[in-house]
Amino acid sequence: MDDYPLLNLFWTMLWFFLWVMWMFLLFRVIMDIFRSDDLGGWAKAGWLILSLVLPYLGVLIYVIVRGKSMGTRDMKDAKEREAAFKAYVRDAAGTDAAGGSTKSSHVEDLTRLADLRDKGAITDEEYQRAKTKLLV
Repeated sequence: MDDYPLLNLFWTMLWFFLWVMWMFLLFRVIMDIFRSDDLGGWAKAGWLILSLVLPYLGVLIYVIVRGKSMGTRDMKDAKEREAAFKAYVRDAAGTDAAGGSTKSSHVEDLTRLADLRDKGAITDEEYQRAKTKLLV
């Protein structure tokens, strides 16, 4: 490694990093072209051809012309994913949108029934019937 100085290693790593960043940007632009709802088929084909035939110029023009709408689409997608995740968590946890709980309400009802039975307000038979109603 005596013939490859440290500065050359630094420059090689810098160019490699820039190449990785360039590939990331190129694929990001291509993904944005395909997910854009406001572009028609011919417009998508034109942007894709420009980005692949003249990659540096095509990506630069795309980011200048459509960069703001690219960010808006990213924010919209992030909000939709967050809403879907929250809906999934609410469904998995058994809570409704108002904050009430559907699964825990059964547990609370069973607890109240058990308390009523323990206090003698209802008989064991009434407790079993009410419990069966709740669980079915």
